[in-house]
Amino acid sequence: MTRYVVCGEALIDLIPDLDAERSTISSIWDARSAGGPMNSAIALARQGQRVEFLGRLGSDRFGRQLTSHLEANNVGLKLAAETSQATSLAIVSLDSKGHATYNFHFSNTANFGWQANELPELGVNDWLHIASLVLVVPPGDAALLEWVKGGTTPMSIDVNVRPTVMPDPEEYWKKIEPWLIAVGARRGIIKGSDEDIAFLAGPARLPRLAGNAGVELARRYGAPWVVLTLGEDGAVACNAEGDIIRVPVRPVDVVDTVGAGDTFMSGFLSAYVGDQLSLRDSLRRGVVASSIVCTRKGANPPTMEEIEALS
Repeated sequence: MTRYVVCGEALIDLIPDLDAERSTISSIWDARSAGGPMNSAIALARQGQRVEFLGRLGSDRFGRQLTSHLEANNVGLKLAAETSQATSLAIVSLDSKGHATYNFHFSNTANFGWQANELPELGVNDWLHIASLVLVVPPGDAALLEWVKGGTTPMSIDVNVRPTVMPDPEEYWKKIEPWLIAVGARRGIIKGSDEDIAFLAGPARLPRLAGNAGVELARRYGAPWVVLTLGEDGAVACNAEGDIIRVPVRPVDVVDTVGAGDTFMSGFLSAYVGDQLSLRDSLRRGVVASSIVCTRKGANPPTMEEIEALS
C-alpha cells in the first residue's frame, strides 16, 4: 500500500464568527486547525489512505491543537519535527460568496525553519506531496528544495499561490520555477489553480487560459500531467501533447471555500495513485471531495463514504 508523505505547513486559521454579536471593543474568532498540506494529509487519511505528515509543529497551545488534530485523524507523525517556535497564524476574510482570502503571521514561526537533518530519506513505496507556503517562505524553502532535488520518490506539488505573502508576481515566480524544474525532473505531477495561473502568467510568460497554460507548463518542465482547479468551472488535467481533460463542478450551496483546493488534491491523489483510476475518474473524485468541503465551515474534508455517496 502506498504511503503518502505530505510535506508543508500546519497552522491556525482564525475565521470570524459572522453570526456573533458585534462589538467595537471585541470580536469572536474560530481558531481552526488548518494549513493546505495538513488539510490534504487529513483528507487523504479520511479516505482510508496511509499518511505521514512531514511538517514542523510548535509546542505552544496552538501547536498542541494541531498535533492532536492530526493524531485524531490517523495521520502519522513519525516524520514530523517538534520545535519551540510559535505556531503560524492565518487571518481569514470571507466575501459574500464564501470565498476566502488570507493574511499571514509567519515571522520566526515553526513551519518555515527546516534544516537538512530534519528531512528523511523516503522509500520506493512512498508518494511525496509537497505544497503551498513552504515552497517560497525562507529560510526553510531552500533546504526543502535541495532535499527534493536529491530524491527519487514519485511526487506531486501544489503551487497554491498566496499573494498576501509575496505580492510581487516576478518575485513569486522566481521562487516557484526552481520547484517546477525539480518536480519535472522527477516526472512529478504539478497542481495549481486558475487563480495561480492568473497571478503568475505575466512573469512566467504563460497563456492566460488555464488549460493552455497547463499544456505549456507540462511541455516546459516535463511533467506528465498538470492538474488545475477552475473554481465554479471544475478542473482540468493537461499534458505536453496538448490533451486537456475537463471535469465539471458539482453544484453545491457554498458555506466557504477554505480547504477546497487541498481537498481536491487529496481526492485526486487517492484515486490516481492509490486506487489507480483513470485520470478523468480521479479528477471527478477530487471535484466531489472539494464540493463537499465547500458546504462546511473551514477545512473539514469528507470521508470516502461521503464522497462515494455523491459520486
